[in-house]
Amino acid sequence: MKPTAPDMRVRFAGLELRNPIIAASGTFGYGIEFNEIVALNRIGGFVVKGLSRQPMAGNKSPRLIETAAGMLNAIGLQNIGVQGFIEKKLPELNKIPGCVVIANVFGYAVEDYIAVIAALNDAEGVAAYELNASCPNTSHGGMVFGTDPDLLYDLVRKAKAASQRPLIVKLSPNVTSISLMARAAQDAGADVLSLVNTFLALSIDVETRRPRIANMTGGLSGPAIKPIAVRMVYEASKAVRIPILGMGGVSSAEDAVEFMLAGATAVQVGTANYADPRATENIANGLEKWCSQHNVAKVADLTGAMQI
Repeated sequence: MKPTAPDMRVRFAGLELRNPIIAASGTFGYGIEFNEIVALNRIGGFVVKGLSRQPMAGNKSPRLIETAAGMLNAIGLQNIGVQGFIEKKLPELNKIPGCVVIANVFGYAVEDYIAVIAALNDAEGVAAYELNASCPNTSHGGMVFGTDPDLLYDLVRKAKAASQRPLIVKLSPNVTSISLMARAAQDAGADVLSLVNTFLALSIDVETRRPRIANMTGGLSGPAIKPIAVRMVYEASKAVRIPILGMGGVSSAEDAVEFMLAGATAVQVGTANYADPRATENIANGLEKWCSQHNVAKVADLTGAMQI
């Protein structure tokens, strides 16, 4: 008798994903660019690159470099703007059956976030919003939303009031207490948390004595940050009642399992997509195989199952 295949479905905020592996924002374009490489309806879903009120050109080059066990980037949130996404990308995505699209939203004032959400509310084919709280609030002297609990609470409360879809809040790891920020987002109405975003970092060319990134500092991602990210997911999961999407250096099925054991309901794959455009799909397939080999009947049972 053939063994029963594991149930790979996960559920959060009223959504059901066929498996817990999601391609992370900023590493998967608008999704449609990967359609000929990755079976978009065989991964749990994907988060499109951040969408702003108006198109943005991003930072000057060089803006992406390889580091030891990771990558440093300062792309500058380059994107075609929310209307460009709705008009040029979303119609093509809607032709792919079973494709779960999550829209990443950002801005430099609360009003920017609300404008993007309002535009997306009227669009077909978006499953949820992911709020990028790692942007500097120009109305408050450049202080990052995600590093001040009061600013974060205000942003999430207003974004939730404007949203007609589930609201995922993406937290910055550049804080003293991730638990404090997680509770602030939850109390303001977040349906789900995603963490962690990149770590602020600096790399210097010792020959020229100049920063290797034109922006000077950038966001560090990749395997180098995974143990810190797993710790933060664990701490956040103990501080809140809402689901968590974990990320930070996931490049294998075992990495995904580690995040789920720490408390994540689902896992996002980011930097690995640069090394292998099929990484998200391969990890999804690998996770199903891992569950079969380890007699895990339901992948959802891994969430928070770390033994102490």
